[in-house]
Amino acid sequence: MLFYRAAVDLSRSTLNYVAGLIRRRRKQIGSTWRLLNPGQQALLVLAHLRKGETFAEVGAGFEVSTSTAWRYVEETVALLSARSPKLTAALAKAKKDGLHLLVLDGTLITTDRVKADRPYYSAKHRCHGMNVQVIAGPDGTILWTSGAMPGSTHDLTAARIWGILRELDKAGIITLADKGYQGAEAQVVITPYKGKNKIASQKQANRSHAKLRGPGERANAQLKSWRLLRKLRCSPSKAGHLVKAIAVLQNYEVTRG
Repeated sequence: MLFYRAAVDLSRSTLNYVAGLIRRRRKQIGSTWRLLNPGQQALLVLAHLRKGETFAEVGAGFEVSTSTAWRYVEETVALLSARSPKLTAALAKAKKDGLHLLVLDGTLITTDRVKADRPYYSAKHRCHGMNVQVIAGPDGTILWTSGAMPGSTHDLTAARIWGILRELDKAGIITLADKGYQGAEAQVVITPYKGKNKIASQKQANRSHAKLRGPGERANAQLKSWRLLRKLRCSPSKAGHLVKAIAVLQNYEVTRG
């Protein structure tokens, strides 16, 4: 195997944040010695998540085994995912912060599943993956991400299962969503008009809707700037925890990086 110098386009502040979580965890469980110190473990995890490098690749770079790299990543992802807010808390904070508009959107985290795994096949995207629901602020700030469901799950169905529509109604914050959420029971969820030959006022409403919704939908693009989420090669069941962990890191990088 050949080795080379590389960089991760994240701030030192984010590295210190992750290292702090690892350090406190080790103290909590009484772990006295490991091959890598908290800072090195944090860098290994960030390289894996940000660049999508395999466990074998990051393990070789840090001179640890593939299984050790896997354990380090699993531990750190669990720590980060645990810091992801619950839906009720996220909406309460949005209301406290004075947000009068939210954006609800679903994204597909593609996987390397085979065709036999039909529940994971998304006919819309024509590939296998996991459906994740994302609530963002009007500027694209990630406020909350759901767990993952098989890619064949419709966005509206996923929103109902996760209780998103009910909680949005309770919060009373106007939420913009695309046509996939038409039929939502929540009064605060606004979707574009569907169908051909729309009247001029409906066309104008759709343009205004898209203009307001567009910046919020950048949240999904921010998540997928972490290359690991462009195609998962692990168990699909881990997609939700990975997205939550990366959302925590992305928000920290934007606000304090």
